Amino acid sequence: MDPNAPRKVADPKDLERLHRVQRRVASVLIVTTLIHLTAGLILAADAVSDDKRGAQIGLILLGGAFYAVGIGAVRAINKKPLLTWWLLTSLIPVAAGLWWVILR
Repeated sequence: MDPNAPRKVADPKDLERLHRVQRRVASVLIVTTLIHLTAGLILAADAVSDDKRGAQIGLILLGGAFYAVGIGAVRAINKKPLLTWWLLTSLIPVAAGLWWVILR
């Protein structure tokens, strides 16, 4: 650190670009983590014995709920309204999980 050569002041445009990239990276990390969590809960439901059907359905619904929370978190990080049609995509892993565990 040189007292005779102070750091230049950051440009507001550069700071905004940095924050935008940080929000995108955090969003991608959240989405990939929750996709893996949802898939893991569905696989855990598949590992539960068939005589405990309620536990299987509960794990599948819990996976769908985590997926919906993840979508809400991404929307919040990006300063968008939380209620969106994207929340309906949380029904996809629920339907896939029910098919995989119960109907297969």
